[in-house]
Amino acid sequence: MQSTKLAGSKKGPPTQHFLDIAEIKEDTVILKDGTLRAVLLVSSINFALKNMDEQNAIVQAYMGFLNSIEFPIQVVIQSRRMNIDDYLMRLKKAEKDQKNELLRNQIVDYREYIHQLVELGEIMQKRFYVIVPLDPATSGEAGGEGLKRRGFFARAQELLTPAAAIRLSEKRFKDKREQLALRVNSVLSGLSSMSLNAVMLDTQSLIELYYTVYNPELFETQRLEDINKLQLEG
Repeated sequence: MQSTKLAGSKKGPPTQHFLDIAEIKEDTVILKDGTLRAVLLVSSINFALKNMDEQNAIVQAYMGFLNSIEFPIQVVIQSRRMNIDDYLMRLKKAEKDQKNELLRNQIVDYREYIHQLVELGEIMQKRFYVIVPLDPATSGEAGGEGLKRRGFFARAQELLTPAAAIRLSEKRFKDKREQLALRVNSVLSGLSSMSLNAVMLDTQSLIELYYTVYNPELFETQRLEDINKLQLEG
């Protein structure tokens, strides 16, 4: 039996080994199986407050949207604790810049009220995402059939000439990303027909999203820095 001390000192496998994500770059998620994902942040509408005609129009637009796409999509609803740190910082700055003592005291009281309201009430906010996938090996896009027909000698040549393989991989990624962009535009158009606003997440937003998904408790105490400020150790 291994002692607790020795067992605790043994390092386990890196977290990346358990993730399906290989890389995030150029606003695109690359999975380990070579497929790509784009993530859209979508607004919401209060369907219950619409009148009957508006509800019917939304339902018809949704049916038309589903019938128009020829690829699968995934809808994800994420609930997270509301973060008002930036808002509180702006209030604190306004408090510091305020010359009138009465108004400054009112800002202090208001800031404390908002802080306690969110802390005690545990107010949650929902975010809606639509994930758009691309699998070149099965979707029929450019490069998909080529991936299927690649034989032993083609793979061996890439191993013998890694620089050429890197260039081919980068070119293949560009082609995939263009095909994915076409799908994203199609989804954006369909969502717009339902009066829904959507935006494609950039690289920084994607990293933050997955960071919060896999580290929900840690995210509350350790905020993720901007990727431009991060340094990778060699």
